[in-house]
Parts: sequence; structure tokens; C-alpha cells
Amino acid sequence: MARGFSKAIITGNITRDPELRAVSSGTQVCSFSVAVNRSFKGADGSDKESVSFINCTAWGKAAEIIAQYGKRGTGILVSGRLEQRSYEAKDGSKRSTTEIVVEDFNFLGGRDGGVDYSTDEAQAEADIVPDDVPDEEIDLSDVPF
Repeated sequence: MARGFSKAIITGNITRDPELRAVSSGTQVCSFSVAVNRSFKGADGSDKESVSFINCTAWGKAAEIIAQYGKRGTGILVSGRLEQRSYEAKDGSKRSTTEIVVEDFNFLGGRDGGVDYSTDEAQAEADIVPDDVPDEEIDLSDVPF
């Protein structure tokens, strides 16, 4: 019998401030949701956009870091396994949910959301060349490969 494989990779923005709590063993767990936007052409040829809200759960050190540095609107790339759970709601009905259990993540956009390169000043700052770069041309015959 073939062995199963579950891997999900998403990138988007955190929709609400992550919630950190500890389970009875003392392990930290962080719950958050990521909004993933998708653009596509509709049947009539017009541009359409759809948003999916994906629940994520991180454990241990990853949970602590996401809770500390993540906040609503923070860009994040998450990879992990899909996990499906069933539970009974307060009204007695049975519910199920699918979420990503975080195995790896990266915040996107830097500490303060990254640099906005849409302004001429920011673009000029990004194009600064260090002082130690020689002005002479490189002789490609000196390259060993």
C-alpha cells in the first residue's frame, strides 16, 4: 500500500493577531489564520479575485515566535501538513475543520513590512553601489568556469 503524503505551502497575510496558549503539558500552541488572495479571469473575461482564509496552528518555539512577531496584516509564508479534525460544537452539532500544522514559516516584508519601492527616493536608496566595487570591467577570460 502506498504511503500518504500531506504538504501545504501558502503565502498571505495574517488575518488577526495570533493567539498563544499553553496545553496541559506546558507546550506552547499558537492559532492564527492566513488570508490567501487569488486573481483569475471570470467566464466573461473580467478580472476576478477570491480570498481563502486558512487556519494554521504552530507548536513549540515556532508558536512563540509567531505570537511575538506576527500581528494582523503581517505577510507570512507557511508550510506544513494538512490536518483534519472533528469536534462537537456548543449547540451539539458535529463539525469538522482542516488546518495547516506549521512545520516551517517565514515572515515576509521585513520588520516593518518591508521597503516600499514605489517612491523614487526609496528606489534611489536601493540602487546605491558600495564604495569598494571597482569601476574597471571584468575580463571574462579570468573566470575559471
